[in-house]
Amino acid sequence: MLSLQIFEVRYLNLIKRCHQEQLPFGVVWLQNGSEVQVPGETPLLHGFGCHAHIREFEQVQPNLFRVVCQGGLRFALNNTMPGPLGVWQGDISLMEQDPEVEIPAHLAHHAGRLGKLIASAQQQGQLQRLPMFQPYFLDQCGWVANRYAEALDISAALQVQLLSELNPLKRLEHVDALMRQSGDSSI
Repeated sequence: MLSLQIFEVRYLNLIKRCHQEQLPFGVVWLQNGSEVQVPGETPLLHGFGCHAHIREFEQVQPNLFRVVCQGGLRFALNNTMPGPLGVWQGDISLMEQDPEVEIPAHLAHHAGRLGKLIASAQQQGQLQRLPMFQPYFLDQCGWVANRYAEALDISAALQVQLLSELNPLKRLEHVDALMRQSGDSSI
């Protein structure tokens, strides 16, 4: 889940077009540079990203949109070029959807924690406040690993490393190692 407030001209046009045409847009982490366009500065982007599909769209004012997006397929960014109004464009190679890989017993506690969080939100009537959408695939390595990767306080470089890992079990094992290293038992 990605909640955004859109107010920059370059993004207003992009989001309006994507919403009208029901198209996803790409989200890529910055390696260097600023999210806000700075004259004379060329941002450097990481090599992987994710499609974002607009699930909710609200035009608060003529130049302010609130959107809630859901992540889609991951992609490798092959090259980039500045586009109209400063929106970066690129050639991408879509990565395949994660294969279904069941969580092994030694990593099941991660699914258990997420399950307790979801159950608690459900009991309190707060499912809509969770930073994830249904359906919940608590038995799948890739889905569980991705939810932790989104929630952990880690660098963009580590998030990109996790995103680019094609093997869901290895991705979950990497999340597990990061959590053990930091002593993080959150979520």
